[in-house]
Order: sequence, then C-alpha cells, then structure tokens
Amino acid sequence: MAFVQLAEGELHYQLDGPEDAPVLVLSNSLGTDLHMWDAQIAAFTEHLRVLRFDTRGHGQSLVTPGPYSIEQLGRDVLALLDALHIERAHFCGLSMGGLIGQWLGINAGDRLNKLVVCNTAAKIGDPSIWNPRIETVLRDGPAAMVALRDASIARWFTPDFAEANPSAAKRITDMLAATSPQGYAANCAAVRDADFREQLSSIKAPLLVIAGTEDAVTPPSGGHFIQEHVQGAEYAEFYAAHLSNVQADAAFSERVLAFLNAH
Repeated sequence: MAFVQLAEGELHYQLDGPEDAPVLVLSNSLGTDLHMWDAQIAAFTEHLRVLRFDTRGHGQSLVTPGPYSIEQLGRDVLALLDALHIERAHFCGLSMGGLIGQWLGINAGDRLNKLVVCNTAAKIGDPSIWNPRIETVLRDGPAAMVALRDASIARWFTPDFAEANPSAAKRITDMLAATSPQGYAANCAAVRDADFREQLSSIKAPLLVIAGTEDAVTPPSGGHFIQEHVQGAEYAEFYAAHLSNVQADAAFSERVLAFLNAH
C-alpha cells in the first residue's frame, strides 16, 4: 500500500512499470477505484511507468466533507506528482477522470506531456440528474450504493458484454457498492458543477479523445465536441458503453499506446 500525505489526509496510489520510463497517470471514473484500470496494466507497463490513484472520496483515499470540485481533484493530482517528484507526465482519465484531465489541460498544461480523455464531456448531465442522486445517497447511505451498483451495469456495459463477462462486470460494479456514500455524493457535486465548454480551446497538450458507441452517459457527441474545440485533437471510438477501457480492453490499450508513443 502506498499513500501520499495531503493536507487533509492520505491519497492512495500504486506505481507499476520500469522506473526510467515516461510516467502515465490513470484517473478513475466516478464510483470506481484504481483497479478499474487492471486490464490495461500489462500492456501499458511494457512502455510506461504507470501511476494509478484512488480519487478523493474513493477506494482507500481520504474522504473529506463535500461538495468537491474538479479543481480540487485536479490539485490532488498535482500534489501527488509533486510528492513523487514527477515534473511532467502523460494523463489518461475516464468519465470524471476525463473532467480532471480537461482541468489539468486548461490549468496545468506545463505538467502534461500528452492527454487522453475517455467517455467524458466538457459538461456531463445537469443538476436535475445529479441533485436527486446526491440526496438519495446522503439519505440512504450504503443501501443507496448497492442500488446504484445494480443499476450501473446497464450504464457501464452493453448487455451482450455484461452477459458474456459477468465476473468482469461484477468486479467493476462492486467497486461502486464499496464507495463511501459521502465521498460519492461529494464527487457527484464536482461532476455536476464542472463545465469546460468555453475553456477547451486553451488545451495545448496533444489530446486523444475516446468515446463508446453505446455510451448513454457521455455519448460520442460529447467526445466530438471536445475534439472540435481542441486544436489537433485526435478521436477514437469503440463498441462499448461507458467503461470503454474495460469493454474494449486490448483495442483501447493499443490505441492509447499508439498515441502516447507517437513522435
């Protein structure tokens, strides 16, 4: 177990891969932890030093009173890089992690080599979606997290994938049931309040946007919007619902590596 001490508590992280390789930071989606990236690690660590972490409010990282903001979560990433003496890194984030990636690209581009944002948008949903969820989770606690887990399979995976890979789907959705209700609600508020539509053009890091054809949470239209507003951005789309890194596994890893390794 590895932890970095922040002002308010500990951030849990894991480092894998060659010590002298370029660093790639992986940022989890809302309601998962750093193990959502397990399928990528074998491929990524052939070329990269992979730094995964549990976003504040998730996994084994600190849970502080909410609401959180994407800026706060982005500053956690910078604090993690500072603590590990990493000047610059690649960054790949999915969903909420993709919002964190956008914030970093806009506000801390000097710390980034290349940026990958997956299954995300410049703005995800609206308060009519997020506020009732926050209220339910804070009211019902762990029972609400179990209910969210059971509903998430249909959002996170296509029906054919969930049916053919029940253990893989369960491993990921169990992360949601295990997430702190307070931490989850605080992160829901961060996603609710994030809106980068007017700021995307200030991202200068080389950018790859990845979308899932069947993603109802962050449809491909949101990925196209990001690509169109960031000069030179690349776009890739896979047959997947919201967690394209799990469902498209090898193809996802291959496309990300091709982008990061290109000169």
